[in-house]
Amino acid sequence: MTAIATTAAPIRIRMTARGRRALALLVAAPVLAAGALAGAGVLGDAVAGAVASSSTATVELETVTVVPGQSLWQIAASVAPEADPRDVVAEIELLNGIRGAIQPGEQLAIPAHYSR
Repeated sequence: MTAIATTAAPIRIRMTARGRRALALLVAAPVLAAGALAGAGVLGDAVAGAVASSSTATVELETVTVVPGQSLWQIAASVAPEADPRDVVAEIELLNGIRGAIQPGEQLAIPAHYSR
């Protein structure tokens, strides 16, 4: 009997675009589910960070109308020239739910403590 020597060639796995999307969805699904549960208040106050109460809070806001060519940075610099524009932009984005570009004619709420 003669022994035959065999060598295993390395196996290369190629990830297709469809496979990359599926893998990204698989990784992102638990994060998105946790965020949805936290937003719905299912995970509790400690995780969600919100506490329900019967009292109401009043918040003073000013509004600014966006003009053509104006950016959030320009608005931040005009309403709060003494403050760090990064902080002002972040607060305006959070207050107005901005996730992208702003449009001319859009009304933006500005916290009143910046306009004083």
